[in-house]
Amino acid sequence: MTRRARLAATVVAVALFGTACAAGGTPEQTAGTAAAQGATSNGAKGSSASVELERTAVSPRQQDVASALQDPSNDTFPQPLIPLEELKSGGPPPDGIPPIDDPRFHKPDQVDWIAAEEPVLALELNGDRRAYPLKVMIWHEIVNDTVGGVPVAVTYCPLCNSALAYDRRIGGQVLDFGTSGQLYNSDLVMYDRQTESLWTQLLGKAVVGELTGTDLTAYPVATVAWEDWRAANPDGWVLSRDTGHPRDYGRNPYARYDDPEGQPLLFDKEADARLPAMARVVGLREGAESVAVVTTSLLKRGVVEVELAGQDVVVWALPGTRSALDQAQISEGRDVGATGAFSPVVDGERLHFRRDGDGFRDTETGSRWDVLGRAVSGDLEGERLTRAEYVDTFWFAWAAFLPDTRVVG
Repeated sequence: MTRRARLAATVVAVALFGTACAAGGTPEQTAGTAAAQGATSNGAKGSSASVELERTAVSPRQQDVASALQDPSNDTFPQPLIPLEELKSGGPPPDGIPPIDDPRFHKPDQVDWIAAEEPVLALELNGDRRAYPLKVMIWHEIVNDTVGGVPVAVTYCPLCNSALAYDRRIGGQVLDFGTSGQLYNSDLVMYDRQTESLWTQLLGKAVVGELTGTDLTAYPVATVAWEDWRAANPDGWVLSRDTGHPRDYGRNPYARYDDPEGQPLLFDKEADARLPAMARVVGLREGAESVAVVTTSLLKRGVVEVELAGQDVVVWALPGTRSALDQAQISEGRDVGATGAFSPVVDGERLHFRRDGDGFRDTETGSRWDVLGRAVSGDLEGERLTRAEYVDTFWFAWAAFLPDTRVVG
């Protein structure tokens, strides 16, 4: 990117955060005029009240460690894993984009405020299935939650379009996470409130501070259409708009950001030229190996099989899910489809898949599967494929963190 282009991107970023400020002038990223007019954070009129589910208690702040949030160059820390000069302010201060620390939930049949093709983040742990609507996540970026008894941070970075969930347990501690207000490679930099170390969202690694070098255990998160998730999980839980923060949920403060011919914000490096910077990819990694499957190609082909670290992975895509980063109203975003990545082995049998109408079919048994990897009819009805670790994201971000990645499609 040229110096002029970088300057323009920075100006756009500043303008974006400026227009998202609250009416009272705080730097929090809010709904601006809509918030000032009293936009509600609760469920739609007539909806049942949201509920609070059981959550794991977090560990106390460690008083004997220095804060990388306040002084990343403190010489008592281990050697940082990133150049400190490449940390950039995203605009708001720490927690100016407020995480959701006390999430509340609805049952799917209580929700009437999500359009059928709007994107939600789907997470399943130990049989506990939850949906986190992007119309909520785009304003908060982190939810400190407990799913299936596992304390997790469900995260979303709009500038990288990356959604991941991480186990919050480290060395006998239960961490909780906030937004640092900083970016690295245009990606959300999180901080844990126990040591105030800094973490990259896309890789789930502590890069500055007391916990430098520590990796969080990742859990795959799928971005799918609300109607698809609801059909598959009638007894699941849906994150409520009852967040305690007035936001214009449904509005996209990053309108037109995911233009395939556009440029990333607050990213000063030269993007890997193998693909356009803002191309959507399905990123997979295992150990030192990584693969990026080009989403537009995947949507055309339906199913792609890749080998990663000696294991077969089936990656598929289905049209019918809207972009959260296209139009000013998320419900009006263009169709960018939904993806999934799975082990193709069920009960020891290796299956092969093809897209079939609004789902997928395996060659071996003829069973039909939905985009979430659930067999909905046929001999294998009720079976679920094991998810691979993957993330939907923009090419520039994936390649910046994993420059040796292999491109498919």
